[in-house]
Amino acid sequence: MTEKIDTASCHVTHPGDNIFADLGFSEGKAAELLAKSNEDIAQTNEMKKQLMSEISGWIKVKGYKQVKAAQILRVSRPRVSDVVNQKTEKFTLDSLVGMMGSIGKKVRMIIE
Repeated sequence: MTEKIDTASCHVTHPGDNIFADLGFSEGKAAELLAKSNEDIAQTNEMKKQLMSEISGWIKVKGYKQVKAAQILRVSRPRVSDVVNQKTEKFTLDSLVGMMGSIGKKVRMIIE
């Protein structure tokens, strides 16, 4: 006889709530962790936007239609549209760096 695993959600953190507070951190620590998390997300999104701008610029300079760009980038045409429209939530930094490699551009990261 197999034991049934409880997969029901016991708690849901609503949009705008502090997940760190819900995880049991003190009010001050939860606020600190949330601020750091939001800062990290904003920084990542800025890096994604910069990569997307480079890819979009390459498409424009080459005069490619999205279908042709998709073939070169090895992604679907809708993915190219998402890049051009800077839908950062749909991409990882890795995937965008890979696309940059597909068009012959190098990406360097500087850690300060």
